[in-house]
Amino acid sequence: MPRPRKCRRVCHMPRTREFLPTGGAHSPVVTLAVEEYETLRLIDKEGYSQEECSQYMQIARTSVQHIYAAARHKLALALVDGLPIRIEGGNYRLCDGSARCHSCPKRNHVCERKDSQ
Repeated sequence: MPRPRKCRRVCHMPRTREFLPTGGAHSPVVTLAVEEYETLRLIDKEGYSQEECSQYMQIARTSVQHIYAAARHKLALALVDGLPIRIEGGNYRLCDGSARCHSCPKRNHVCERKDSQ
């Protein structure tokens, strides 16, 4: 029997959840899971290493590698083929926003509260 999946910690939901290319037909839609979006945000935008990202999301580094690779593959498909991207679903839990992210390697990050969405 496989081991149950750990929920990936996500600080806040993306502000924009859908991206549409201009012109042409828009199907099929590439669906990016929320935790895939979070790995892209942390590694590519915030500059975290995969190790720091794994500490932040409270999962194994190898899990981050798999999630990140899947996210980049989906992003490449959408960009190269001109497909729309939708961010939804996945296996994650939101921070409660009550305090600083104590497991965050950069420690100056404050989580957004769930009820502010």
